Amino acid sequence: MFLRFKSFVLLAFIVLTGVVIVSAQEVTDKKPAPSPTPTALINTKDANKNATAEQVAESSVFIYAPSGRDSLNQVRKTTIERGKISILKPDGAMERASYQRFILRAPTLAKEKVRLDQEFPTARYALVYNGEKIFGIFNDSMFTPEDAASRRFENQIVHGPEALLRYKENESTLELVKREKVLGVELFVVDVTDKQNRKTRFNVSTKTFRIMSLEYEEGGVKYIRRFYNYNYAQGTLFAFRNVLWAGDKIVEETDVSTISFGQRVDESIFTASS
Repeated sequence: MFLRFKSFVLLAFIVLTGVVIVSAQEVTDKKPAPSPTPTALINTKDANKNATAEQVAESSVFIYAPSGRDSLNQVRKTTIERGKISILKPDGAMERASYQRFILRAPTLAKEKVRLDQEFPTARYALVYNGEKIFGIFNDSMFTPEDAASRRFENQIVHGPEALLRYKENESTLELVKREKVLGVELFVVDVTDKQNRKTRFNVSTKTFRIMSLEYEEGGVKYIRRFYNYNYAQGTLFAFRNVLWAGDKIVEETDVSTISFGQRVDESIFTASS
């Protein structure tokens, strides 16, 4: 009788402990459970080899948001991002700053509202795109940023992962240029050209459909942004580190420490009077 009672207690303990462990796992930010995969690409090697540019883009959307673009838009309706950024100065030295990025998502990238606050050792200011133009804010006063700073800020927006993930919303055109292997990684090479004729070339893994890097040209210079440290944030895939090359030089390094989506962002911060 005692042995039966002891076995019952042990079994109850195991069951209850299992429930506690599952509950604890459910509240952590882990990779979402796999959903049905796009049969057009992932299920067969032949389909993968004969992929179209649209199939590659749609598969990437699925990987970045397993419930599809609607959930991507819903989860990322606002973004608050914090971290460290290093920028190459004209004298060849890298200057490091703390930064905060605030985004109010819009139906298209052209109407997006983005604010980037940067705190350098000698200066603290913000760059803002309000859906129409770029300007700077210093001590609540608006100023016109230097051309180099404005271009760098604009390129972060128009030549970023969202250019591929939101190609439909932006009414961009797609072209599958080729497949190639770089350092043992097979890639789809896809060109995305927006309505302003700005082209971004994406190198997408044929295995994971993650964006490994992107490329664009400006002023005769070829820029390459590479993405690292992928992880899931609130159920969507995000690269927590990226490095920008101009030719053979690193000109920008970004390390994201925290990112959150869906929190309230006051629209007034995108005006000079904030």
